[in-house]
Amino acid sequence: MAVKRAAAKKIAKSDLPRETFAQMTIEMARLRRIDERLINLQRQGRVGFHGSALGEEACVIGCAFALEPRDWVFPALRQGAIMLHRGFSLETYLAQSFGCAADELKGRQMPAHFSSRSVNQVSWSSCIGNQIPQAVGAAFAARYRGDDVVCVGFMGDGATSEADFHYAMTFAGVWKVPCVLVCQNNQWAISEPLERQTVVTELWKKAQAYGVEGVRCDGQDVEAVHATMRRAADKARSGGGATFVELLTFRVGPHSTSDDPSVYRDEAFTKKWFAENDPIARAIAAGAIEAAALADEMARFDKELDRVFAKVEAMELPSRSTMLEDVYAKMPWSLREQQAELSPKR
Repeated sequence: MAVKRAAAKKIAKSDLPRETFAQMTIEMARLRRIDERLINLQRQGRVGFHGSALGEEACVIGCAFALEPRDWVFPALRQGAIMLHRGFSLETYLAQSFGCAADELKGRQMPAHFSSRSVNQVSWSSCIGNQIPQAVGAAFAARYRGDDVVCVGFMGDGATSEADFHYAMTFAGVWKVPCVLVCQNNQWAISEPLERQTVVTELWKKAQAYGVEGVRCDGQDVEAVHATMRRAADKARSGGGATFVELLTFRVGPHSTSDDPSVYRDEAFTKKWFAENDPIARAIAAGAIEAAALADEMARFDKELDRVFAKVEAMELPSRSTMLEDVYAKMPWSLREQQAELSPKR
């Protein structure tokens, strides 16, 4: 399986300060560590599910650095760590995978569906593509209200064959809303290779049919991702309308912990591709940070992960009484009575 590297449009890399480039590389490495830990925990039966961004870290972190804190993120499966870049607590983030008492979502959401209003990140939907029209609708509302925000909707390559993609792109093109629609094209829609699920394999070209600008970017180059996303976000914020960004990458790991890619693809190719295109190795080679300095950072982060995982895994589950919260703005008497019955007896 050949992975194309041609770009749809040349986007000049931004002149990033070396400190920013180094921090991007550190955050990519942290994301990889978190993914490794959660996958291991799932294999041991200690969490229920996880979807890794292995090999795709530049897509996630490059986008995170390009956005303003006030912008809204509508993620797909692999963009949860944008929350951590925005200052979300690591403990609360990891608690979501366990559904324990520290989970801001009170254990109600499926594992790996990270979200929080505090950092303007909405939960993704396991139904493919649902978040794309949500992002476009939120962008329309923001413009109507006069809010200076950009709404970013993420998707995988498979989502571009879904009806929600058509709805979202049509609306974005007609109304020129302040949004960026990002396709993290990792070449696989679960077990379906890109060329089997669409004839138009250069996905950025699909945007032309909707009157939306389309660009393709090397998703293994965190500087290029940052520059491309910053340009698209600035354009949206200044009233220039939507952009469809295709980040060309490759899914190195399984689709999720429920998947075994060795059944349907040549993992020797995958291993070779990753060795040649690891975004962290590429950043180090480009001078972002010394390998030894990054190793020191990861040694400190490993200790922090040890502490946080031990803490959240030992926590109790949310109280039964919390399942009646957040249903109404003002809880009616009928639910108050039921909540009292469910509350722990003192």
